[in-house]
Parts: sequence; structure tokens; C-alpha cells
Amino acid sequence: MSSAASPAEAVPPAVVKAADALTEAARTRVACPPVRPLLDDGGLESAYLVQRLNIQRAQAAGRRIVGRKIGLTSPSVQAQLGVDQPDFGALFADMAVEQGGEVVAGLLLQPKVEAEVALVLGADLPERDCTVVDVLRAVDFALPALEIVDSRIADWNISIIDTVADNASCGRYVLGGTPVSLTSVDLRSVAMSMTRNNVVASEGTGADCLGSPLNATAWLASALARRGDPLRAGDLVLTGALGPMVPAAAGDVFEATISGLGSVQVRFATARNEGDDT
Repeated sequence: MSSAASPAEAVPPAVVKAADALTEAARTRVACPPVRPLLDDGGLESAYLVQRLNIQRAQAAGRRIVGRKIGLTSPSVQAQLGVDQPDFGALFADMAVEQGGEVVAGLLLQPKVEAEVALVLGADLPERDCTVVDVLRAVDFALPALEIVDSRIADWNISIIDTVADNASCGRYVLGGTPVSLTSVDLRSVAMSMTRNNVVASEGTGADCLGSPLNATAWLASALARRGDPLRAGDLVLTGALGPMVPAAAGDVFEATISGLGSVQVRFATARNEGDDT
């Protein structure tokens, strides 16, 4: 993926203040108050400026972008936040947790888990009016995924302004290990079941993600192309939740099975190992 950074430009003080608050919350692992009061005048675009500023800071610190995540793909969640479109955030290489691996205790502030379809691109998607056909041609393979969302905003007291500014509430992600070609699976009709400690906690289908994960990806590709930062070959896309997100606690084990794609699992550690800070 191309860099999210852009040439130096004047950044509104309110954007800097919001970015600083979110950065400090992530560093200290102490959630901050909502940032929307700082950004109300600029609306959603100010929130994306905050996100971009903190992405630039992360890149300057050596972190590497490997793709994007799509959020707010559920009509019910959109209604809850009073919006009519999804949002997006950046995925970094250091956010990955290996399949069946463990999330360090205390690493995240208030994690929740949701099951998704992940796509890996084999071609660029530079068009500002990207279609599902464009997406089908560009996707190399699909994988089952768990996204571990996390909010740096206290008590998940968020609006779309807060979550966009907070990199779409990104935390960590886990990918299944067996790539699947889109020629062998209909993403709209896949069925998902996610368990927490062997008890079903979330269910849904591909149609619950904007009608299809392919629709969500076409929306993302168009949105990024219009911002001059299009999706590129090799990018990972987390396409959005197929069912409700579920709070996670120390000791929990989550496993999601998505028909046609397989399963993916993650554990939450019960104790923090000394020196674990990533």
C-alpha cells in the first residue's frame, strides 16, 4: 500500500490535540474522553485528518502499513451511530496475531472480537468508481479472520467522529492459514459462527456485511482512490463484521468458522509476561 503520509501542511490545532490525546491513551493504556467535542466543527473530515496524522507518526516510528480495515458495515450499527456509510482505518504489520496465538494480557484497553472475511489483493484497485467486478478481478485469495477491535475512548463512548479519529477502533487481527480462491466460494452466502469459550457468541452471513464483503471492498477502494491513496497489490483488507462483536476478557478463547473459508482462533492471556509491550 502506498504511504498515508503527505507533504507537510498546516494541521488545525484541534486535530493535533485530538491526535495527541489518542496517542497518549495508546501509550499509557489509559482511555481518554471522547475527542468529538474537539472536532465537531470539522466533522468527519477532521476525524480522518486525526487518523492520518497518527498514521504518519506511526510510519515515522518505523511501523509498516499492510492494508486497511472497513468498519460500520452493519446497518444496525450505522443506525446506532446515525451514519449512512462505513469507515476505514489502517492495518499495521505489528497488529497481526498468529493463527491460534495469544493476545498479551493488558495489551489492549477494552477489546472486543468480531469475525470477518479477509481479502488479499493480487492487483491494484485505483479506480474512483470501483465495482464488484473490479474487486473480483483484483482479489488473489480470501481467508477467515478475527478482528480484535479496541477503543482508546473511555467506555466505548463513541460517535463516528471518535472511531474514525481512533483509526476505526483498530486493535489486532488474526488470519486463518489456508488461502481460498473466490472461484470456489460465494462470499455473500457464507455462514459465520463464532464461539467464546466453546459457546456460540455471534452468528451471521456474508450478506450482513453491506450485502457482501465484495460490496464493502468496492466501497473502500473507491473511497481510498478518491483520497489519492488507492489499494495496491499485496494489500490485506478486513472487509467488516459478519455478526455482532463480543467483549473479550483474560482467559477467553475465540474461534470463528466461516463456511467455505475454514476457521480461525485466538486466545487472551490471563497474565502479562514481563517485557511484553507490543
